[in-house]
Amino acid sequence: MVWTKKFPGVSHMLPCSVVLLTAGSKEKKDAMTATCMFISEDPPLFVVSIAKHLLSHDLIEQTGEFVLNVASRDQVKLARQLGASHGTKVDKFKKFGIVTEDASVVSAPLVKGAAANIECRALTSFPASNYVVYLAEVVAFKVDDKTVPVAWYMDKYYALEKEVK
Repeated sequence: MVWTKKFPGVSHMLPCSVVLLTAGSKEKKDAMTATCMFISEDPPLFVVSIAKHLLSHDLIEQTGEFVLNVASRDQVKLARQLGASHGTKVDKFKKFGIVTEDASVVSAPLVKGAAANIECRALTSFPASNYVVYLAEVVAFKVDDKTVPVAWYMDKYYALEKEVK
């Protein structure tokens, strides 16, 4: 394969986690599809990038916190919907029927049905092109062992239920 200067499609070559990132304050809340990467297991640290023009970015800047809701197999449709829906005028929670519950530490809501809900507080951030990259610490989490998480690769979603030996 011959690559052009801009490397189209190269980001699709890396399998990614699928998270339904939620951010919120008392006045507003937002949800979006994202991917994240762990940086450290002890202490648990994650990194996520958010486009500067999104409401989620504004809410994280305001509150310094967010939730990484690890998408389950049953939430692939929601991941696609959130990935294609942008804007500050639409209430994505109402539009897509997202069922939530209160987080134990942060102000952002937890998405019910997720494989895991990881509450995060931003430690630092830096600009990268049209994005802001956040390094965050985990302040609380819970896991639903009855669900199967998904990953994204080459523009497709895959259920992560069978170990390769």
